[in-house]
Amino acid sequence: MNISFYNLGCKVNLADISRIAKQFEELGHNVVDFEEKSDIVLVNTCTVTHRADADCRKIVRRALRRSPNAFVGVLGCYAQLQPEQLAKIEGVDAVIGTKHKFEIPNLIENFNKNTKTEIFVSDLDDAPFHTSAVSDNTGRTRAVLKIQDGCDYHCSFCTIPLARGHSRSMPYDQIAKEMQGLIDDGYREVVLSGINLGDYKTDDGMKFVDALKLIDKESGDMRIRISSIEPNLLTEEVLEVVANSKNIVPHFHIPLQSGSQELLRMMKRRYKATYYHDLVLRIKEVMPHCCIGVDVIVGFPGETDELAQETYDFLNGLPISYLHVFTYSERENTKAINFDGVVPHDVRKERTHQLRDLSDRKRLEFDESQVGTERVVIPEMYNEQNGMWRGWTENYVNVIFPAPADLPQVPHKIQINNMIESRVFGELTELRTEVKRTPTKRFKLPVIG
Repeated sequence: MNISFYNLGCKVNLADISRIAKQFEELGHNVVDFEEKSDIVLVNTCTVTHRADADCRKIVRRALRRSPNAFVGVLGCYAQLQPEQLAKIEGVDAVIGTKHKFEIPNLIENFNKNTKTEIFVSDLDDAPFHTSAVSDNTGRTRAVLKIQDGCDYHCSFCTIPLARGHSRSMPYDQIAKEMQGLIDDGYREVVLSGINLGDYKTDDGMKFVDALKLIDKESGDMRIRISSIEPNLLTEEVLEVVANSKNIVPHFHIPLQSGSQELLRMMKRRYKATYYHDLVLRIKEVMPHCCIGVDVIVGFPGETDELAQETYDFLNGLPISYLHVFTYSERENTKAINFDGVVPHDVRKERTHQLRDLSDRKRLEFDESQVGTERVVIPEMYNEQNGMWRGWTENYVNVIFPAPADLPQVPHKIQINNMIESRVFGELTELRTEVKRTPTKRFKLPVIG
């Protein structure tokens, strides 16, 4: 059978859906592009955005236009939280929650087009950890490895703990096996991901910083990138490991959500604005070229004009590199939905535009600060028309540079020369034409005392 997928949401979602696709392939099915005719279509949903329902309806309609007789299954976070609502969407045959999504390949023989939508959703109290690793659509240069899932934090605006379950982590011996497989497959960078990555901890007492040290020590020439990490979990010890590593790159994405201490308290965040401020300055002190991304929520209940300005001024005054701006949307089963001080939607929209403009300026300033420096780039995309490559440096600058079409997609040193209309240009200062790797190198398993 031909099976296609559509993924909505974060890198963890992408890793999960890719694991499911691999399971289908191992059973002998054909995984095809979403735009191709399919026997089965699976849509992996997200719950962060208020558009989850509308997006899902749109994707289902697209799928059925191409494959009118296809079996359509909707899975993921939104399916876990709102199964009955998704079941009402015309054309949906099954809704599969978080606990059952990795069972889909085993249920395949029971999938039939029915007049009544089947729902497979269960409580998440004893949800297991499922390994997920995936290419990041970069020609096998970058992979995403999920080493943690779920969240025990209960921020007042967030439904992720309800959708993903409790915090749980991949045992290090499994991380070692997954990493070795990525090395053997020729990947040059791996992004360590999780729903609350910094909360990584195993039953034998290993914490995130312990796993990070071992991964760093045993990763050969693999570039390691940390995905989003909570500020209270980005400890001095973690900073020290990254600052002294040749493999772990100087790039952090650190959720802030608000620069107002009053709003942070209402959001039930686990740090103060002053702590976040000092953390960013400390990062830049030990890693001056570090790229720092920030999540921020706009229009949270109680966000007055004065508090919105406080957040703007807070971010404007920090040496950050870019923002991911989320417009607040009311989510069922959260404490914030009952808060007073609802911000009008047009005001939310205006504030969102303001912070996105600030993000553009911060990105420009950071990229400009890298002009004249030598960095390390991994080529990812080649433009045959102009003979230019594009790739990301270790500190997350997207650089365009001339090089032969057969340039090995491995780390090269590059001089960043100039910027033209916000695009960064450079030239290679070291061309690696032959790269020796040692496929027999194996990750060492830790000894826990």
